[in-house]
Amino acid sequence: MADQEFIIGVDGGGTKCRARLYSTQQGFIGTGLAGPANPARHFESAMQSILDACQAAIDDAVLPNVTLADCHVGLGLAGVNLDTVAEKVMAWQHPFKSRFLTTDLHIACLGANDNQDGAVIIVGTGSCGLVSSQQKQVLLGGHGFPVGDYGGGAWIGFEALRYCLRSLDGVAESTSMNPQILRFFNSKNATDIAEIMLNARPADYAKLSPIVFDAAEAGDAAATHIIQQGAAQISALARQLLSHQPERLSMIGGVSLRIQPWLDKDILRSIQAPIFQPDFGAVFFALNQLNYPVHFRGLS
Repeated sequence: MADQEFIIGVDGGGTKCRARLYSTQQGFIGTGLAGPANPARHFESAMQSILDACQAAIDDAVLPNVTLADCHVGLGLAGVNLDTVAEKVMAWQHPFKSRFLTTDLHIACLGANDNQDGAVIIVGTGSCGLVSSQQKQVLLGGHGFPVGDYGGGAWIGFEALRYCLRSLDGVAESTSMNPQILRFFNSKNATDIAEIMLNARPADYAKLSPIVFDAAEAGDAAATHIIQQGAAQISALARQLLSHQPERLSMIGGVSLRIQPWLDKDILRSIQAPIFQPDFGAVFFALNQLNYPVHFRGLS
């Protein structure tokens, strides 16, 4: 394998960790998936998810003689926009040939815009936005749940659950979400749900977001109010990003497709489909750091 380098791009978020293996001779050859990888919340398990996803990508490529030590890795992780978290990740004794670290938002922007200047909004478990060019990066949001991440899956699920608990106690109007959420938790009352969610993670709240969207789309007043509030925040985020006049704006994430119809119409018209997903962007990032050419532009 002379003159061949292996690069793994890692997209680590609050719900899952995705890895994509790239060979400088063969192109993209493997993918891997593991659990949550937000080091701001659960550092040890996040690092383990990274290792598991990367090893799964190597296994998927059927490369029995290749180890993690043979691979450069580009890490795009949630939470590393916070200096203390980034420092902790950089101090991690990793097994890779080399390691390059940036935010999950940066790799999303690189992927969505084909390694070119542009902007991106992530609406997944959380929400945040970035304008990136050779001259500057402008980060908006990414403050984390529960203090931020308006319009993300965790925020939507959290707001819905709070409303439903009040509704089940009779201090808020009834909503069609009540039986759906009780069924989701296999619970009989609000107290049962509160006990189940005592140590809940953002991803646990995000799992409720499809129930909220379904109810809103069916006309439920409480669900509609929650989705409208979240969409208004995402529209405001997009408007601020567009004020920097990026060449293009994309939106990605597990909640992005469902929330787009609720956005302000002018914002919706400004959004273009992402060209690549964030794990591709993590490969772009590592190749850029290694000064290797990114010569596969426009592939899907």
